Amino acid sequence: MKVSKAQAQANRAHIVETASALFRERGYEGIGVADLMAAAGFTHGGFYKHFPSKADLMAEATACGIAQTVTLVDGVDAPEFVRRYVSREHRDARAAGCTMAALGGDAAREPETVRAAFADGVEAMLATMERGDAAATGASPADARAARLDMLAHALGAIVMSRACPDDSPLADEILAASRANMLAALDTAPAAGTRSGT
Repeated sequence: MKVSKAQAQANRAHIVETASALFRERGYEGIGVADLMAAAGFTHGGFYKHFPSKADLMAEATACGIAQTVTLVDGVDAPEFVRRYVSREHRDARAAGCTMAALGGDAAREPETVRAAFADGVEAMLATMERGDAAATGASPADARAARLDMLAHALGAIVMSRACPDDSPLADEILAASRANMLAALDTAPAAGTRSGT
């Protein structure tokens, strides 16, 4: 039975969203095409009707995951971004969390299409952070961009380091708490009550 064009597009989008979550959870090399397709509810053989290669799916899934993160932080100010991003909730929600934190190390060894998706994602995150950054009005555009890059890199690094520790390790929480407190202090903002260990 022939699938309509609209249904084929919906199927493709579902595969991309499924892959985006699974790649974040298991890594690009942690899951194969057959398992990805099975998780999305399709047969392995249907993969190449939608994508020329796994690398093409990886690039699209990366862009999809980053777009989800951008939507979650769009319009929030810098202190709120820090509180949401550098949190235990984000750290523990690998499949639903930031693609850059989950797959940044993997992406460095992947084809240029995947790395280009990451570069585009960094720019999208910076643009989103700029929209929520009312405090940067007195800074030059170059200085404000450098500050946002530094904040994003610090936040990403905190999540990566915390995830590298065992889930029940006190160090996993300590990394998040120290990074969050220092980032908020740098913004001249006192940490909000209840943000210890991301709660």
